Amino acid sequence: MVKSERLQSDKVGSSEAGKRKLRQAIKDAGLTQEKLAKEANVSVDTVKRLLGTKDCPNGLERWAVENVAEAVGIAPTDIVDPKDWYGLPELPEEFAALIKDKIETFCGRQFIFKEFEEFCQENPCGYFIVVGDAGTGKTAIAAKYVSEHYAPCYFNILAEGRNRPELFLKSIRQQLSDRFSLADAQQADLPGLLAQASRQLSANESLVIVVDALDEVNQEPGDNLLYLPTTLPERVYFLLTRRPYNLEKKRLTVSPSLPVKELDVAAREYFEFSRADVKAYINLWLNPAADLPSAKDSKNAKNAKNALKRWIEQRQIASEEFAEQVAQKSENNFMYLRYVLPAIARGFYDDLTLKQLPDGLQEYYQTHWTRMGMQKYKENKPTELMVLVLFTFVEIGTPITKEIITGVARAEESQVEEVLAQWVEYLKEQHIEEELCYSIYHASFLEFLKAKRELKPTRSLFREVNERIVAYLEKAIDLF
Repeated sequence: MVKSERLQSDKVGSSEAGKRKLRQAIKDAGLTQEKLAKEANVSVDTVKRLLGTKDCPNGLERWAVENVAEAVGIAPTDIVDPKDWYGLPELPEEFAALIKDKIETFCGRQFIFKEFEEFCQENPCGYFIVVGDAGTGKTAIAAKYVSEHYAPCYFNILAEGRNRPELFLKSIRQQLSDRFSLADAQQADLPGLLAQASRQLSANESLVIVVDALDEVNQEPGDNLLYLPTTLPERVYFLLTRRPYNLEKKRLTVSPSLPVKELDVAAREYFEFSRADVKAYINLWLNPAADLPSAKDSKNAKNAKNALKRWIEQRQIASEEFAEQVAQKSENNFMYLRYVLPAIARGFYDDLTLKQLPDGLQEYYQTHWTRMGMQKYKENKPTELMVLVLFTFVEIGTPITKEIITGVARAEESQVEEVLAQWVEYLKEQHIEEELCYSIYHASFLEFLKAKRELKPTRSLFREVNERIVAYLEKAIDLF
């Protein structure tokens, strides 16, 4: 039996979910508690403590958990919370806020997790790739898996410049080193790290590494994206997400013997599953007791739901019909719902009927752009400032402070604050080196803005923004 380098005498305890899973595993194996204790070389009391039928205030030694898990054909992390098993204090700090945001109102997607679980059961190792358009919940799927399994992870984020192979490798090195106490991890390449980690796995235990948004990776042409290995050690799996791609952009070549499976969330066989998940998300807004992703406290949540309820009632629409129609308009896109439902609650669509709401994410972006008067920015100074600010995010391409935005836009701080408030749902706030920084929340909106570069009316403004950025940076350098 392979032992972890962590002390086998370390004490751990079973989680509530682990107790249920162990109980089922014992039943499936056709064992009694007495027979299990004998096969695992532990006492009956140890089995009872793991099942929760006997008090266990001080925990149990890791070797005992490994023996019991092996005897019934499950992993130790099926019994003990992965965070406790690996001694991890929390999720990776660089992604903790993102994961929390994405799982706040996570709905469904069980068909994806089931397919991945079956893939792992049927194959000794491999790549499992979730493919979907922007806004279909790929990052939320990755975040949900990481939050439940404490899997090593990396989230490529184009808008923040966190999408380079060296950043990925640095992060994964640290996470695997923390988890398995690997020797010389800082000098190892990815295949070497995975080989070391795989040797630390207990019986029936596997290592899953989650990597989100391969399509956002910034890397020179040629090799696999993020230099992902062409072969993997046994019991090592990658759960990857990416947008649909052509052969030229695939950039994931593996050994013919390495199992690879792609799950396209837009495939016909998954349509009804996705539609049900989308409607479940909409029903969070219609359910008075559910939390909302856009409301920071219960009072705001209640107000938003009441506003949405009034909008529906004023149009004499049944809640079921509203959920059905909006689900259709969303085209099973969660990002569409994240924007449209709060906009309805804020009164942005008070002059529209249900049928007049935009269809799909890209039409939503264009409708919002038009209704905000952005295409007529030359006729209105406040609107011109909005366009300048948004285009500044596009051209700088990394999180920036309010001071930088104000300097580039050549506006008063209060004016910039008003713009940021008006576009708050499109922006992401984060603290970097104790400074509050802003970036575009979702890559799909960033791409929508980038497309404006090609339009004749806004092409000159992009040039002006670039000139202002250069002038601001030159001035900042002179000050130092």
